[in-house]
Amino acid sequence: MHKTSDFKQPDLLFEASWEVCNKIGGIYTVLSTKARELKKIMGDNLIFIGPDVWSEQNPSPTFLERKTLLKNAVSSMRLPDGISIRVGRWDIPGSPIVVLVKFQSLMGNMNAIYGEMWEKFKVDSLHAYGDYEEGCSFAVAAAKVMIALSKHLNGSNTVAHFNEWTTGMGLLYLKAHAPQIATVFTTHATSIGRSICGNGKPLYEYFEHYNGDQMARELNMESKHSLEKAAAHNADCFTTVSEVTARECTQLLECTPQVVTPNGFEPDFLPGKRIYAQQRKAGRERLLRIASFLTGEKYTDDTFIIATSGRNEYRNKGLDLYIDAVEAAGSACLRENGKILALILVPAWVKEPAGELLIDLNHGGADRPEVSYLTHRLNNEGEDSICRRLAQIQADSRQSNTRIIFVPCYLDGHDGIVDIAYYDLLPALDMTVFASYYEPWGYTPLESVAFGVPTITTDKAGFGQWVLSNFKNSLCATGAFVTPRNDSNYTESTNVIASQIAEYMALPAAQIKSARQAAADTARKADWQFFIKDYEKAFDIALTNAAMRQ
Repeated sequence: MHKTSDFKQPDLLFEASWEVCNKIGGIYTVLSTKARELKKIMGDNLIFIGPDVWSEQNPSPTFLERKTLLKNAVSSMRLPDGISIRVGRWDIPGSPIVVLVKFQSLMGNMNAIYGEMWEKFKVDSLHAYGDYEEGCSFAVAAAKVMIALSKHLNGSNTVAHFNEWTTGMGLLYLKAHAPQIATVFTTHATSIGRSICGNGKPLYEYFEHYNGDQMARELNMESKHSLEKAAAHNADCFTTVSEVTARECTQLLECTPQVVTPNGFEPDFLPGKRIYAQQRKAGRERLLRIASFLTGEKYTDDTFIIATSGRNEYRNKGLDLYIDAVEAAGSACLRENGKILALILVPAWVKEPAGELLIDLNHGGADRPEVSYLTHRLNNEGEDSICRRLAQIQADSRQSNTRIIFVPCYLDGHDGIVDIAYYDLLPALDMTVFASYYEPWGYTPLESVAFGVPTITTDKAGFGQWVLSNFKNSLCATGAFVTPRNDSNYTESTNVIASQIAEYMALPAAQIKSARQAAADTARKADWQFFIKDYEKAFDIALTNAAMRQ
Protein backbone atom coordinates (compact mmCIF):
# COMPACT_ATOMS: atom_id res chain seq x y z
CA MET A 1 0.00 0.00 0.00
CA HIS A 2 1.42 3.41 -0.86
CA LYS A 3 0.29 7.01 -0.74
CA THR A 4 -0.10 8.72 -4.11
CA SER A 5 -1.47 12.09 -2.97
CA ASP A 6 -2.16 14.34 0.01
CA PHE A 7 -5.74 13.06 0.29
CA LYS A 8 -6.80 11.23 3.42
CA GLN A 9 -6.80 7.51 2.66
CA PRO A 10 -9.04 4.81 4.10
CA ASP A 11 -7.59 1.96 6.12
CA LEU A 12 -10.11 -0.37 4.50
CA LEU A 13 -11.98 0.08 1.23
CA PHE A 14 -15.02 -1.92 0.16
CA GLU A 15 -16.50 -1.55 -3.31
CA ALA A 16 -19.86 -3.15 -4.04
CA SER A 17 -21.47 -3.66 -7.42
CA TRP A 18 -23.79 -6.12 -9.09
CA GLU A 19 -21.06 -6.43 -11.75
CA VAL A 20 -18.18 -7.61 -9.54
CA CYS A 21 -17.11 -10.91 -11.16
CA ASN A 22 -20.34 -10.64 -13.18
CA LYS A 23 -19.72 -9.38 -16.70
CA ILE A 24 -23.05 -7.97 -17.83
CA GLY A 25 -22.38 -4.33 -18.72
CA GLY A 26 -20.13 -1.31 -18.75
CA ILE A 27 -19.68 -1.09 -14.98
CA TYR A 28 -17.78 -4.37 -15.12
CA THR A 29 -15.26 -2.61 -17.34
CA VAL A 30 -15.02 0.34 -14.94
CA LEU A 31 -14.30 -1.86 -11.94
CA SER A 32 -12.08 -4.44 -13.61
CA THR A 33 -9.85 -1.87 -15.31
CA LYS A 34 -9.39 0.46 -12.34
CA ALA A 35 -8.70 -2.36 -9.86
CA ARG A 36 -4.95 -2.44 -10.39
CA GLU A 37 -4.48 1.26 -9.65
CA LEU A 38 -6.68 0.99 -6.55
CA LYS A 39 -4.71 -2.07 -5.47
CA LYS A 40 -1.46 -0.07 -5.72
CA ILE A 41 -2.91 2.38 -3.20
CA MET A 42 -4.75 0.00 -0.88
CA GLY A 43 -3.04 -3.37 -1.25
CA ASP A 44 -5.19 -6.16 0.19
CA ASN A 45 -7.15 -3.60 2.18
CA LEU A 46 -9.19 -3.24 -1.01
CA ILE A 47 -12.10 -5.71 -1.06
CA PHE A 48 -14.62 -5.93 -3.89
CA ILE A 49 -18.05 -7.31 -3.01
CA GLY A 50 -20.33 -8.87 -5.60
CA PRO A 51 -23.38 -11.14 -5.84
CA ASP A 52 -22.90 -14.90 -5.68
CA VAL A 53 -25.18 -15.85 -8.56
CA TRP A 54 -23.04 -18.82 -9.59
CA SER A 55 -23.20 -22.59 -9.21
CA GLU A 56 -20.96 -25.61 -9.75
CA GLN A 57 -22.61 -26.10 -13.13
CA ASN A 58 -22.21 -22.42 -14.02
CA PRO A 59 -19.14 -21.03 -12.19
CA SER A 60 -17.90 -17.46 -12.51
CA PRO A 61 -15.09 -17.43 -15.10
CA THR A 62 -13.20 -14.70 -13.21
CA PHE A 63 -13.61 -15.72 -9.55
CA LEU A 64 -10.71 -17.72 -8.08
CA GLU A 65 -11.77 -19.02 -4.68
CA ARG A 66 -9.08 -18.82 -1.98
CA LYS A 67 -10.37 -20.14 1.35
CA THR A 68 -7.25 -19.01 3.21
CA LEU A 69 -7.87 -15.33 2.41
CA LEU A 70 -9.40 -13.36 5.31
CA LYS A 71 -9.60 -16.72 7.11
CA ASN A 72 -9.36 -15.35 10.65
CA ALA A 73 -11.99 -12.69 10.01
CA VAL A 74 -14.34 -15.05 8.21
CA SER A 75 -14.07 -17.80 10.82
CA SER A 76 -15.04 -15.40 13.61
CA MET A 77 -17.90 -13.72 11.70
CA ARG A 78 -21.52 -14.61 12.38
CA LEU A 79 -23.57 -13.49 9.38
CA PRO A 80 -27.33 -13.10 9.93
CA ASP A 81 -30.39 -14.04 7.86
CA GLY A 82 -28.88 -17.05 6.10
CA ILE A 83 -26.30 -14.90 4.29
CA SER A 84 -23.10 -16.70 3.31
CA ILE A 85 -19.92 -15.67 1.51
CA ARG A 86 -17.07 -17.03 -0.58
CA VAL A 87 -13.68 -15.30 -0.59
CA GLY A 88 -11.16 -15.31 -3.41
CA ARG A 89 -9.38 -13.21 -6.00
CA TRP A 90 -10.77 -11.52 -9.08
CA ASP A 91 -8.86 -12.78 -12.13
CA ILE A 92 -8.10 -9.34 -13.57
CA PRO A 93 -5.01 -7.06 -13.51
CA GLY A 94 -4.17 -6.45 -9.86
CA SER A 95 -5.92 -9.64 -8.66
CA PRO A 96 -7.82 -7.88 -5.84
CA ILE A 97 -9.59 -9.70 -3.03
CA VAL A 98 -13.25 -10.31 -3.78
CA VAL A 99 -16.10 -11.50 -1.58
CA LEU A 100 -19.12 -13.05 -3.28
CA VAL A 101 -22.28 -12.79 -1.20
CA LYS A 102 -25.08 -15.35 -1.25
CA PHE A 103 -28.05 -13.09 -0.60
CA GLN A 104 -31.02 -15.06 -1.90
CA SER A 105 -32.28 -15.89 1.62
CA LEU A 106 -33.30 -12.23 1.99
CA MET A 107 -35.55 -12.27 -1.07
CA GLY A 108 -39.17 -12.46 -0.03
CA ASN A 109 -38.22 -11.25 3.44
CA MET A 110 -37.48 -7.60 2.76
CA ASN A 111 -40.66 -5.96 4.06
CA ALA A 112 -39.14 -4.94 7.39
CA ILE A 113 -36.15 -3.41 5.57
CA TYR A 114 -38.44 -1.62 3.13
CA GLY A 115 -40.41 -0.22 6.07
CA GLU A 116 -37.25 1.05 7.74
CA MET A 117 -36.04 2.63 4.48
CA TRP A 118 -39.36 4.48 4.17
CA GLU A 119 -39.34 5.70 7.74
CA LYS A 120 -35.73 6.89 7.73
CA PHE A 121 -35.07 7.88 4.12
CA LYS A 122 -38.47 8.05 2.36
CA VAL A 123 -37.52 5.30 -0.09
CA ASP A 124 -40.73 4.20 -1.83
CA SER A 125 -40.54 0.42 -2.35
CA LEU A 126 -44.32 0.11 -2.68
CA HIS A 127 -44.25 0.44 -6.46
CA ALA A 128 -41.30 -1.92 -6.97
CA TYR A 129 -41.23 -4.49 -9.76
CA GLY A 130 -38.74 -6.41 -11.89
CA ASP A 131 -35.19 -6.59 -10.54
CA TYR A 132 -35.77 -4.20 -7.63
CA GLU A 133 -36.00 -6.81 -4.87
CA GLU A 134 -33.04 -8.78 -6.17
CA GLY A 135 -30.84 -5.68 -6.25
CA CYS A 136 -31.95 -4.50 -2.82
CA SER A 137 -31.51 -7.95 -1.25
CA PHE A 138 -27.94 -8.13 -2.51
CA ALA A 139 -27.22 -4.56 -1.40
CA VAL A 140 -28.43 -5.12 2.17
CA ALA A 141 -26.60 -8.45 2.40
CA ALA A 142 -23.42 -6.76 1.13
CA ALA A 143 -23.79 -4.03 3.77
CA LYS A 144 -24.15 -6.64 6.55
CA VAL A 145 -21.00 -8.36 5.28
CA MET A 146 -19.16 -5.02 5.29
CA ILE A 147 -20.18 -4.35 8.89
CA ALA A 148 -18.96 -7.78 10.00
CA LEU A 149 -15.69 -7.60 8.07
CA SER A 150 -14.84 -4.07 9.20
CA LYS A 151 -15.17 -5.15 12.86
CA HIS A 152 -12.83 -8.12 12.42
CA LEU A 153 -10.35 -6.32 10.14
CA ASN A 154 -10.06 -3.31 12.47
CA GLY A 155 -10.83 -0.75 9.77
CA SER A 156 -11.01 2.41 11.85
CA ASN A 157 -11.27 4.56 8.70
CA THR A 158 -13.43 2.42 6.44
CA VAL A 159 -14.94 3.57 3.15
CA ALA A 160 -17.77 1.66 1.46
CA HIS A 161 -18.24 2.54 -2.21
CA PHE A 162 -21.59 1.63 -3.81
CA ASN A 163 -22.30 1.67 -7.58
CA GLU A 164 -25.70 2.38 -9.14
CA TRP A 165 -29.21 2.23 -7.70
CA THR A 166 -28.92 -1.57 -7.38
CA THR A 167 -26.61 -1.10 -4.38
CA GLY A 168 -28.20 2.06 -2.97
CA MET A 169 -30.13 0.31 -0.22
CA GLY A 170 -26.86 -1.08 1.12
CA LEU A 171 -25.52 2.45 1.53
CA LEU A 172 -28.66 3.52 3.39
CA TYR A 173 -28.49 0.41 5.58
CA LEU A 174 -24.93 1.36 6.58
CA LYS A 175 -25.97 4.89 7.44
CA ALA A 176 -28.71 3.52 9.68
CA HIS A 177 -26.74 0.72 11.33
CA ALA A 178 -23.03 1.57 10.97
CA PRO A 179 -22.74 5.35 10.61
CA GLN A 180 -19.02 5.20 11.41
CA ILE A 181 -18.40 3.73 7.94
CA ALA A 182 -17.91 6.45 5.33
CA THR A 183 -19.91 5.97 2.14
CA VAL A 184 -19.44 6.88 -1.52
CA PHE A 185 -22.24 6.52 -4.06
CA THR A 186 -21.61 6.58 -7.82
CA THR A 187 -24.38 6.78 -10.35
CA HIS A 188 -23.18 5.78 -13.81
CA ALA A 189 -26.49 6.83 -15.39
CA THR A 190 -29.59 8.02 -13.58
CA SER A 191 -32.43 5.53 -13.82
CA ILE A 192 -34.94 8.25 -14.62
CA GLY A 193 -32.75 9.95 -17.25
CA ARG A 194 -32.28 6.65 -19.05
CA SER A 195 -36.03 6.01 -18.83
CA ILE A 196 -36.94 9.43 -20.22
CA CYS A 197 -34.77 8.77 -23.27
CA GLY A 198 -35.81 5.14 -23.60
CA ASN A 199 -39.45 6.19 -23.75
CA GLY A 200 -38.77 8.48 -26.68
CA LYS A 201 -39.14 11.74 -24.79
CA PRO A 202 -36.88 14.68 -25.69
CA LEU A 203 -34.33 15.01 -22.89
CA TYR A 204 -32.30 18.01 -23.99
CA GLU A 205 -34.67 20.69 -25.30
CA TYR A 206 -36.85 20.42 -22.16
CA PHE A 207 -34.08 19.39 -19.76
CA GLU A 208 -34.41 22.31 -17.34
CA HIS A 209 -38.18 21.77 -17.07
CA TYR A 210 -38.04 18.11 -16.05
CA ASN A 211 -38.74 17.13 -12.46
CA GLY A 212 -37.32 13.72 -11.58
CA ASP A 213 -40.05 12.80 -9.07
CA GLN A 214 -42.83 13.74 -11.46
CA MET A 215 -41.26 11.81 -14.34
CA ALA A 216 -40.73 8.78 -12.10
CA ARG A 217 -44.47 8.69 -11.40
CA GLU A 218 -45.31 9.13 -15.06
CA LEU A 219 -42.88 6.39 -16.23
CA ASN A 220 -43.55 3.93 -13.39
CA MET A 221 -40.01 4.35 -12.03
CA GLU A 222 -40.89 5.55 -8.52
CA SER A 223 -39.07 2.87 -6.49
CA LYS A 224 -35.78 2.88 -8.38
CA HIS A 225 -35.72 6.65 -8.64
CA SER A 226 -36.52 7.26 -4.97
CA LEU A 227 -33.83 4.76 -3.90
CA GLU A 228 -31.23 6.32 -6.17
CA LYS A 229 -32.15 9.83 -5.05
CA ALA A 230 -31.99 8.88 -1.36
CA ALA A 231 -28.59 7.21 -1.82
CA ALA A 232 -27.23 10.31 -3.58
CA HIS A 233 -28.48 12.66 -0.85
CA ASN A 234 -27.30 10.49 2.04
CA ALA A 235 -23.86 9.43 0.78
CA ASP A 236 -20.86 11.03 2.44
CA CYS A 237 -19.63 11.65 -1.09
CA PHE A 238 -21.73 11.50 -4.25
CA THR A 239 -19.93 11.04 -7.57
CA THR A 240 -20.71 10.44 -11.21
CA VAL A 241 -18.65 9.67 -14.29
CA SER A 242 -18.97 12.77 -16.47
CA GLU A 243 -20.07 16.39 -16.58
CA VAL A 244 -22.96 15.25 -18.78
CA THR A 245 -24.33 13.05 -16.00
CA ALA A 246 -23.44 15.55 -13.27
CA ARG A 247 -25.87 18.04 -14.83
CA GLU A 248 -28.46 15.28 -15.10
CA CYS A 249 -28.04 14.43 -11.39
CA THR A 250 -28.45 18.07 -10.41
CA GLN A 251 -31.67 18.39 -12.38
CA LEU A 252 -33.32 14.97 -11.87
CA LEU A 253 -31.95 13.86 -8.48
CA GLU A 254 -31.71 17.40 -7.08
CA CYS A 255 -28.22 16.57 -5.85
CA THR A 256 -24.98 17.80 -7.43
CA PRO A 257 -22.09 15.31 -7.32
CA GLN A 258 -19.10 16.50 -5.27
CA VAL A 259 -16.63 14.76 -7.59
CA VAL A 260 -16.67 13.74 -11.26
CA THR A 261 -14.73 10.49 -11.72
CA PRO A 262 -14.05 9.86 -15.44
CA ASN A 263 -13.63 6.27 -16.51
CA GLY A 264 -10.14 5.19 -17.51
CA PHE A 265 -8.69 2.15 -19.22
CA GLU A 266 -6.15 -0.47 -18.16
CA PRO A 267 -3.33 -0.96 -20.73
CA ASP A 268 -2.79 -4.56 -19.63
CA PHE A 269 -5.93 -5.44 -21.59
CA LEU A 270 -4.16 -4.52 -24.86
CA PRO A 271 -2.32 -7.15 -26.93
CA GLY A 272 1.29 -6.77 -28.10
CA LYS A 273 2.06 -5.93 -31.74
CA ARG A 274 2.50 -9.53 -32.88
CA ILE A 275 -0.71 -10.75 -31.21
CA TYR A 276 -2.55 -7.65 -32.46
CA ALA A 277 -1.57 -8.43 -36.08
CA GLN A 278 -2.68 -12.03 -35.65
CA GLN A 279 -6.00 -10.96 -34.16
CA ARG A 280 -6.60 -8.45 -36.95
CA LYS A 281 -5.96 -11.07 -39.65
CA ALA A 282 -8.00 -13.82 -37.97
CA GLY A 283 -10.86 -11.50 -37.08
CA ARG A 284 -11.19 -10.07 -40.58
CA GLU A 285 -11.09 -13.50 -42.18
CA ARG A 286 -13.83 -14.74 -39.88
CA LEU A 287 -16.06 -11.68 -40.34
CA LEU A 288 -15.71 -11.62 -44.12
CA ARG A 289 -16.42 -15.35 -44.30
CA ILE A 290 -19.58 -14.93 -42.21
CA ALA A 291 -20.66 -11.98 -44.37
CA SER A 292 -20.12 -13.87 -47.62
CA PHE A 293 -22.38 -16.74 -46.49
CA LEU A 294 -25.06 -14.43 -45.09
CA THR A 295 -25.29 -12.08 -48.06
CA GLY A 296 -24.22 -14.32 -50.94
CA GLU A 297 -21.53 -11.81 -51.98
CA LYS A 298 -17.76 -11.89 -52.11
CA TYR A 299 -15.70 -9.56 -49.93
CA THR A 300 -12.13 -8.64 -50.72
CA ASP A 301 -9.46 -8.13 -48.07
CA ASP A 302 -9.79 -4.35 -48.39
CA THR A 303 -13.48 -4.34 -47.41
CA PHE A 304 -14.05 -1.51 -44.92
CA ILE A 305 -15.32 -3.07 -41.68
CA ILE A 306 -17.15 -0.74 -39.35
CA ALA A 307 -19.06 -1.60 -36.17
CA THR A 308 -21.10 -0.38 -33.26
CA SER A 309 -21.61 -2.23 -29.98
CA GLY A 310 -22.88 -1.88 -26.44
CA ARG A 311 -26.24 -2.00 -24.71
CA ASN A 312 -29.32 -2.82 -26.79
CA GLU A 313 -31.09 0.53 -26.56
CA TYR A 314 -32.18 1.39 -30.07
CA ARG A 315 -32.58 5.15 -29.60
CA ASN A 316 -30.41 5.84 -26.55
CA LYS A 317 -27.31 4.23 -28.03
CA GLY A 318 -27.92 5.71 -31.46
CA LEU A 319 -28.39 2.38 -33.24
CA ASP A 320 -31.02 4.02 -35.44
CA LEU A 321 -28.61 6.79 -36.41
CA TYR A 322 -25.76 4.34 -36.98
CA ILE A 323 -27.81 2.30 -39.45
CA ASP A 324 -28.90 5.35 -41.40
CA ALA A 325 -25.39 6.85 -41.40
CA VAL A 326 -23.62 3.75 -42.72
CA GLU A 327 -26.32 3.37 -45.37
CA ALA A 328 -25.75 6.98 -46.44
CA ALA A 329 -21.97 6.45 -46.43
CA GLY A 330 -22.37 3.39 -48.65
CA SER A 331 -24.41 5.35 -51.15
CA ALA A 332 -21.79 8.11 -51.14
CA CYS A 333 -19.03 5.57 -51.81
CA LEU A 334 -20.72 3.96 -54.84
CA ARG A 335 -18.65 5.90 -57.33
CA GLU A 336 -15.47 4.91 -55.46
CA ASN A 337 -16.47 1.21 -55.45
CA GLY A 338 -15.64 0.94 -51.76
CA LYS A 339 -17.67 -1.75 -50.03
CA ILE A 340 -18.67 -1.31 -46.37
CA LEU A 341 -19.39 -4.21 -44.05
CA ALA A 342 -21.26 -2.69 -41.11
CA LEU A 343 -21.65 -4.75 -37.95
CA ILE A 344 -24.10 -4.32 -35.08
CA LEU A 345 -22.51 -6.14 -32.13
CA VAL A 346 -25.35 -5.73 -29.66
CA PRO A 347 -26.82 -8.51 -27.46
CA ALA A 348 -30.50 -9.31 -27.97
CA TRP A 349 -32.87 -12.14 -27.01
CA VAL A 350 -30.92 -14.90 -28.75
CA LYS A 351 -32.55 -18.25 -29.44
CA GLU A 352 -29.75 -20.10 -31.26
CA PRO A 353 -27.07 -19.70 -33.96
CA ALA A 354 -28.57 -19.37 -37.42
CA GLY A 355 -28.77 -22.95 -38.68
CA GLU A 356 -27.95 -22.42 -42.35
CA LEU A 357 -25.05 -20.12 -41.50
CA LEU A 358 -23.68 -22.67 -39.05
CA ILE A 359 -23.81 -25.37 -41.73
CA ASP A 360 -22.12 -23.04 -44.23
CA LEU A 361 -19.29 -22.18 -41.82
CA ASN A 362 -18.71 -25.81 -40.87
CA HIS A 363 -19.05 -27.42 -44.28
CA GLY A 364 -17.95 -24.85 -46.81
CA GLY A 365 -21.23 -23.24 -47.78
CA ALA A 366 -23.69 -23.49 -50.60
CA ASP A 367 -25.82 -21.27 -52.79
CA ARG A 368 -28.42 -19.76 -50.51
CA PRO A 369 -31.86 -18.90 -51.87
CA GLU A 370 -32.14 -15.63 -49.98
CA VAL A 371 -29.78 -13.35 -48.15
CA SER A 372 -29.91 -12.62 -44.44
CA TYR A 373 -28.53 -10.14 -41.93
CA LEU A 374 -28.74 -12.23 -38.72
CA THR A 375 -25.96 -14.44 -37.40
CA HIS A 376 -28.25 -15.83 -34.69
CA ARG A 377 -31.98 -16.38 -34.56
CA LEU A 378 -33.92 -14.35 -32.02
CA ASN A 379 -36.98 -15.24 -29.99
CA ASN A 380 -38.63 -11.96 -30.96
CA GLU A 381 -37.41 -11.04 -34.44
CA GLY A 382 -40.76 -9.50 -35.35
CA GLU A 383 -40.60 -7.08 -32.42
CA ASP A 384 -36.86 -6.33 -32.30
CA SER A 385 -36.25 -2.76 -33.49
CA ILE A 386 -32.92 -3.57 -35.14
CA CYS A 387 -34.36 -6.56 -37.04
CA ARG A 388 -37.35 -4.59 -38.23
CA ARG A 389 -35.16 -1.79 -39.57
CA LEU A 390 -32.72 -4.18 -41.28
CA ALA A 391 -35.59 -6.12 -42.86
CA GLN A 392 -36.87 -2.84 -44.27
CA ILE A 393 -33.44 -2.01 -45.68
CA GLN A 394 -33.03 -5.47 -47.18
CA ALA A 395 -36.37 -5.13 -48.95
CA ASP A 396 -35.42 -1.71 -50.29
CA SER A 397 -34.30 -1.80 -53.91
CA ARG A 398 -32.08 1.27 -53.73
CA GLN A 399 -28.43 0.77 -54.42
CA SER A 400 -25.92 0.87 -51.63
CA ASN A 401 -22.39 -0.36 -51.08
CA THR A 402 -23.20 -1.15 -47.46
CA ARG A 403 -24.08 -4.57 -46.09
CA ILE A 404 -25.26 -4.56 -42.48
CA ILE A 405 -25.02 -7.64 -40.29
CA PHE A 406 -26.56 -8.00 -36.85
CA VAL A 407 -24.57 -10.11 -34.37
CA PRO A 408 -27.10 -10.21 -31.50
CA CYS A 409 -25.07 -12.07 -28.89
CA TYR A 410 -22.54 -11.32 -26.20
CA LEU A 411 -19.11 -11.86 -27.77
CA ASP A 412 -17.46 -14.08 -25.18
CA GLY A 413 -15.68 -16.29 -27.71
CA HIS A 414 -18.29 -19.05 -27.44
CA ASP A 415 -21.33 -17.76 -29.30
CA GLY A 416 -21.30 -20.51 -31.95
CA ILE A 417 -20.81 -18.26 -34.99
CA VAL A 418 -18.15 -15.58 -34.51
CA ASP A 419 -16.43 -17.46 -31.66
CA ILE A 420 -14.04 -14.57 -31.02
CA ALA A 421 -14.18 -12.49 -27.82
CA TYR A 422 -15.00 -8.78 -28.24
CA TYR A 423 -11.56 -7.45 -27.30
CA ASP A 424 -9.93 -10.00 -29.63
CA LEU A 425 -12.23 -8.88 -32.44
CA LEU A 426 -11.67 -5.13 -32.06
CA PRO A 427 -8.33 -5.12 -33.97
CA ALA A 428 -10.17 -6.46 -37.05
CA LEU A 429 -12.23 -3.28 -37.36
CA ASP A 430 -11.35 -0.25 -39.48
CA MET A 431 -13.64 2.14 -37.60
CA THR A 432 -16.35 2.25 -34.96
CA VAL A 433 -19.36 4.52 -34.59
CA PHE A 434 -21.23 5.15 -31.33
CA ALA A 435 -23.90 7.67 -32.25
CA SER A 436 -25.37 7.86 -28.75
CA TYR A 437 -28.29 10.08 -27.84
CA TYR A 438 -27.83 9.17 -24.17
CA GLU A 439 -24.40 8.02 -22.95
CA PRO A 440 -23.18 9.03 -19.47
CA TRP A 441 -19.58 8.08 -20.25
CA GLY A 442 -19.00 5.82 -23.23
CA TYR A 443 -16.61 2.96 -22.66
CA THR A 444 -17.14 1.56 -26.14
CA PRO A 445 -15.48 4.48 -27.97
CA LEU A 446 -12.68 4.56 -25.36
CA GLU A 447 -12.08 0.83 -25.83
CA SER A 448 -12.05 1.36 -29.58
CA VAL A 449 -9.34 4.03 -29.57
CA ALA A 450 -7.37 2.04 -26.98
CA PHE A 451 -7.19 -0.76 -29.56
CA GLY A 452 -6.09 1.71 -32.24
CA VAL A 453 -9.45 1.79 -34.03
CA PRO A 454 -10.62 5.34 -34.86
CA THR A 455 -14.09 6.13 -33.61
CA ILE A 456 -16.97 8.53 -34.15
CA THR A 457 -19.09 9.42 -31.14
CA THR A 458 -21.28 12.31 -29.98
CA ASP A 459 -21.13 15.22 -27.58
CA LYS A 460 -23.86 13.55 -25.50
CA ALA A 461 -21.29 10.98 -24.36
CA GLY A 462 -19.00 11.83 -21.45
CA PHE A 463 -16.09 10.43 -23.44
CA GLY A 464 -17.03 12.67 -26.37
CA GLN A 465 -16.96 15.75 -24.17
CA TRP A 466 -13.62 14.64 -22.71
CA VAL A 467 -12.22 14.46 -26.26
CA LEU A 468 -13.58 17.91 -27.14
CA SER A 469 -12.05 19.36 -23.96
CA ASN A 470 -8.60 17.90 -24.48
CA PHE A 471 -7.91 17.16 -28.15
CA LYS A 472 -8.44 18.28 -31.72
CA ASN A 473 -11.74 16.97 -33.03
CA SER A 474 -10.31 14.96 -35.92
CA LEU A 475 -10.10 11.30 -36.93
CA CYS A 476 -6.67 11.90 -38.43
CA ALA A 477 -5.17 13.93 -35.59
CA THR A 478 -6.87 12.31 -32.59
CA GLY A 479 -8.40 9.06 -33.81
CA ALA A 480 -11.78 10.37 -32.64
CA PHE A 481 -14.45 12.62 -34.10
CA VAL A 482 -17.30 14.00 -31.99
CA THR A 483 -20.51 15.11 -33.65
CA PRO A 484 -23.21 17.22 -31.97
CA ARG A 485 -26.50 15.48 -31.10
CA ASN A 486 -29.70 16.99 -29.79
CA ASP A 487 -33.44 16.49 -30.08
CA SER A 488 -33.79 18.03 -33.53
CA ASN A 489 -30.60 17.41 -35.57
CA TYR A 490 -30.98 13.71 -36.44
CA THR A 491 -30.66 14.25 -40.20
CA GLU A 492 -27.72 16.60 -39.79
CA SER A 493 -25.93 14.11 -37.54
CA THR A 494 -26.59 11.33 -40.03
CA ASN A 495 -25.00 13.35 -42.82
CA VAL A 496 -22.01 14.39 -40.71
CA ILE A 497 -21.24 10.80 -39.69
CA ALA A 498 -21.72 9.51 -43.23
CA SER A 499 -19.38 12.21 -44.55
CA GLN A 500 -16.73 11.38 -41.95
CA ILE A 501 -16.88 7.68 -42.87
CA ALA A 502 -16.63 8.37 -46.59
CA GLU A 503 -13.74 10.82 -46.17
CA TYR A 504 -11.84 8.44 -43.92
CA MET A 505 -12.30 5.55 -46.37
CA ALA A 506 -10.78 7.71 -49.12
CA LEU A 507 -7.58 8.42 -47.16
CA PRO A 508 -4.32 6.89 -48.37
CA ALA A 509 -2.98 3.93 -46.39
CA ALA A 510 -0.27 6.00 -44.69
CA GLN A 511 -2.81 8.45 -43.25
CA ILE A 512 -5.05 5.64 -42.05
CA LYS A 513 -2.07 4.07 -40.30
CA SER A 514 -1.31 7.43 -38.70
CA ALA A 515 -4.94 7.83 -37.56
CA ARG A 516 -4.87 4.41 -35.91
CA GLN A 517 -1.73 5.42 -34.03
CA ALA A 518 -3.34 8.73 -33.04
CA ALA A 519 -6.29 6.81 -31.60
CA ALA A 520 -3.99 4.71 -29.42
CA ASP A 521 -2.12 7.86 -28.30
CA THR A 522 -5.41 9.50 -27.26
CA ALA A 523 -6.38 6.46 -25.21
CA ARG A 524 -3.12 6.60 -23.27
CA LYS A 525 -4.24 9.92 -21.80
CA ALA A 526 -7.20 8.05 -20.29
CA ASP A 527 -5.01 5.58 -18.41
CA TRP A 528 -6.34 4.97 -14.89
CA GLN A 529 -3.10 6.28 -13.44
CA PHE A 530 -4.31 9.77 -14.45
CA PHE A 531 -7.93 9.37 -13.30
CA ILE A 532 -7.53 7.47 -10.02
CA LYS A 533 -6.83 10.72 -8.13
CA ASP A 534 -10.49 11.65 -8.54
CA TYR A 535 -11.46 8.57 -6.54
CA GLU A 536 -8.88 9.43 -3.88
CA LYS A 537 -10.51 12.84 -3.61
CA ALA A 538 -13.92 11.19 -3.19
CA PHE A 539 -12.63 8.92 -0.41
CA ASP A 540 -11.12 11.93 1.35
CA ILE A 541 -14.43 13.82 1.23
CA ALA A 542 -16.32 10.77 2.49
CA LEU A 543 -13.95 10.22 5.41
CA THR A 544 -14.07 13.89 6.36
CA ASN A 545 -17.88 13.99 6.31
CA ALA A 546 -18.17 10.73 8.24
CA ALA A 547 -15.81 12.07 10.91
CA MET A 548 -17.90 15.23 11.23
CA ARG A 549 -21.04 13.10 11.58
CA GLN A 550 -19.46 11.13 14.45
